[in-house]
Amino acid sequence: MTTDLKDLGKSLSSQFQNLSGLPPGQWPLAPRILCGIGVIVAVVVGGYFLYWQGQFEEQEQLEAKEVTLRDEYKTKMAQAINLEALKMQKVQVDQYVERLQKQLPSKAEMAALLSDINQAGAGRSLTFNMFRPGSVVVKDYYAELPIEIRVTGNYHDVGAFASDMANLPRIVTLNNMALTAGKDGELVLDAVAKTFRYLDQDEVAAQRKPDPKAKGPK
Repeated sequence: MTTDLKDLGKSLSSQFQNLSGLPPGQWPLAPRILCGIGVIVAVVVGGYFLYWQGQFEEQEQLEAKEVTLRDEYKTKMAQAINLEALKMQKVQVDQYVERLQKQLPSKAEMAALLSDINQAGAGRSLTFNMFRPGSVVVKDYYAELPIEIRVTGNYHDVGAFASDMANLPRIVTLNNMALTAGKDGELVLDAVAKTFRYLDQDEVAAQRKPDPKAKGPK
């Protein structure tokens, strides 16, 4: 068997000798088969890098896009199924926002609110030693008016006044409160009462207008 292999090797080796100058069609069988295999490999490799690789990459991109579209479809389907519930939630949120807005007075109602604060103190037999509204601070969606107050009265009346302020139909908060002893056993309350109002259309437009003094990007 070893001799047969040696003879086969010599036969194959002899087929690859003296090929120069001969056209491929006249080559022996073994070189022609090997050359054909080489051509096939070269075509496959060249076709992969020059043609099929782009198609494979495009296929992967389309598969990823398909996954994204499937997820979007599931999300939108879930929203469609829960559309009525979402509409009800929106109505509830709108009603809640409307209730909050009603607790904020307009600019025209601020004078009445300041009068309510004054009446709350007078109704508890407190003496206003100071009632000084400050400058309006305009925020993004509302305006804030701080009022420095100083009232004098007994302990229970001062406490009831603070409770009355919290129960006003409009939002009023007491800040920076300080209690000191006054004459005849009375207490002096110093505080900053803050009231809030919503912005009118002109103020909202002014808030949204870009500041001309703001520096742009360098």
